[in-house]
Amino acid sequence: MSNPIEVVLKMEGHINARNPEAICTLMTADGEFIDSLGNRLQGRVKLRVAWEGYFKMVPDYSISHSEIFVNENSVAVFGSAQGTFSKDGQLRKEDFWKTPAAWRAVVKDGKVALWQVYADNEPIRAIMRKYS
Repeated sequence: MSNPIEVVLKMEGHINARNPEAICTLMTADGEFIDSLGNRLQGRVKLRVAWEGYFKMVPDYSISHSEIFVNENSVAVFGSAQGTFSKDGQLRKEDFWKTPAAWRAVVKDGKVALWQVYADNEPIRAIMRKYS
């Protein structure tokens, strides 16, 4: 699979399946994740731990795209992210959030070398503040 858009769509599918192992397998060994605050994680081991933790916090997390653009190996994705914050494993309707989001991916040799998120995290932060 060398088409960058196909690789990114596969990544979206792995994220929506909430499968940290598949996400990390699709990334290069030195793959990098940059969150919307600019925090960086690099390498499959760190990324797997981070995805596992995030999916515990937001067990129904999913992303969707409305537009995708490609320029050589760089892919821009525009859509939304959503999920339900869970402090204790319970999914409560009032703790659901959704926000516009964009992602930038760099694909090398059929794998994701960079996955960068651009999103307003305030919707989930507002919910998290209720529990702190």
